[in-house]
Amino acid sequence: MNRFWLVFVRFAYVLIVLLPFGLQGSPARAQGSGSERIFFDAKIFTGDPQNPYASAVAIRDDKIVAVGNLPEVAKSVSPNAERVDLHGKSLFPGFIDSHSHSLMGGMALISADASEKVKTMDELVTFVAEAKTSGRGIRGEILQILGLPLEFWSHTDELNAKFSAGVYANQPVLLSGMDGHTGWANRALLKRAGITSEYLKKLSEGERSYYGVGKDSEPNGFVVDAGMEKIDRLLPKATDDRLLASGRAALQYNYSLGITSWLDPLANEDVLKAYKLLADHSELISQVVAFPQVFAKDPGAELAGVQRTREAYKNVHNLYITGIKLFADGVVEYPSQTANLTKPYKNTGRNGDLLFDPKKFAELCVAADKQGLIIHVHALGDGAVKAALSGIAAARKANGNSGLPHTLTHEQFVAPEDFPRFRELGVISALQLLWASAGTDTIEIVKPYLDSEVYKWQYPARSILDNGGVISGASDWPVSSANVFLAVYQAETRKGPEGVLDASQDMPREAMFYAYTRNSARAMNLLDSIGTIAPGKRADLILIDRDVLTVSPEEMRDAKVLWTIVAGKTVYRTSN
Repeated sequence: MNRFWLVFVRFAYVLIVLLPFGLQGSPARAQGSGSERIFFDAKIFTGDPQNPYASAVAIRDDKIVAVGNLPEVAKSVSPNAERVDLHGKSLFPGFIDSHSHSLMGGMALISADASEKVKTMDELVTFVAEAKTSGRGIRGEILQILGLPLEFWSHTDELNAKFSAGVYANQPVLLSGMDGHTGWANRALLKRAGITSEYLKKLSEGERSYYGVGKDSEPNGFVVDAGMEKIDRLLPKATDDRLLASGRAALQYNYSLGITSWLDPLANEDVLKAYKLLADHSELISQVVAFPQVFAKDPGAELAGVQRTREAYKNVHNLYITGIKLFADGVVEYPSQTANLTKPYKNTGRNGDLLFDPKKFAELCVAADKQGLIIHVHALGDGAVKAALSGIAAARKANGNSGLPHTLTHEQFVAPEDFPRFRELGVISALQLLWASAGTDTIEIVKPYLDSEVYKWQYPARSILDNGGVISGASDWPVSSANVFLAVYQAETRKGPEGVLDASQDMPREAMFYAYTRNSARAMNLLDSIGTIAPGKRADLILIDRDVLTVSPEEMRDAKVLWTIVAGKTVYRTSN
């Protein structure tokens, strides 16, 4: 995208009082048990705003024992504890991604994914041919390419000339957009899906808006949201071996970036099965929160289904199904324009789609909150944001403040009057600020079509923060890279190939590192176990090759994770 997913035990963070010499934890010397290590001579960012910095930390097995300075930390472990000199490098809590489709990302890694590899039509032609020859893109009888830049959807005539004729005349081809909402199907695949001019004529005007149509009134191959779903149904179901391979690929990708825990916000049957397969192989050592999708059509029945899913997976170690995911709208870019706006698109006169009835959504929010389920809403347009906040407001009014970290994600556009509502309602904003770049996706295929009063508030992170809102770090991987340093750089500078995207919305760097640690743990309702370096919490730690809090934005952007520890176990180490 753009762009394109625990019942509340305790929301309050227990503050460990700072003891003499900066130590958090007991000063009494421990007797020692299990594997003990002290990491020292480090620039430690704890993620705790009350005591943000330290120079040493001790762990025992999978838990943090103490954090502070070396003399006092050493008292918390036995004399024979291993000492690891970090030579002044930066030690952080493991990064946490509060909106990552990690299993989908893992699937992309083992498939034909064009992300960052294809920018021109000639490059696409070559990539598709190689994916066909190697078999990497073959899914049953369909040749599928993932991660296409959205600019391609403005060139459907050329796509048909390249991929609906010649060697592709009888080969179904699906090009899937990098936003997870859009795609393009060649004529062979459209025919197989039954998407014809006759089919489109039978649809309502709203339903037809999910399909691209050429000058000849024939479908041109472009599909979005409901249209994409109709095509996706033709793809074969993934095997257990493929699901496990995708899970393993996802783990290694996340660990290489220092991501030790994440929220997977579109947990369908395949996603949950993949996590179970990892757990069955004792490979799921990260804490993962997963939310099944609901639609707010029949709240009672849908929530009953979620509870059955929770029961089925309740014994999967480190997997927590503690909330629900809903789509309030789609995406804003031309030609999709399914994001819901308060003012209509200039070229169509439509406001985009609000994907739920507000009354039904409020009913769902009240019931989900009462059942202890976190509500996580894809809300991209300012109209969708307003409607989503109103539904959560109904839950707060009906049930009081449950403390559950209900969350909106994406929020590409927000009306100014809604900025303070995030704080007032205790709603977390899971923003993908890697997207806050001045370029084609935020200017050429967006700005000409939007009312200026809507467009001016694009990715308004600083306004939400300054109004007291909590921002968590999120990538939406594989929609875009999950690299935290790239996202923090973009949030801080908002630079792009066409300049700066509203410098007034720049984010403080330290606030972004809180977003990817403590605040994301809050969004997952796991702050009692992860998100900060504090005694008693899991030993999820990452070592970074430079002082990312003080170097220039460009130097920070190029930072590398040297090693990643999850629950005391080293799961990634750079080869350098």
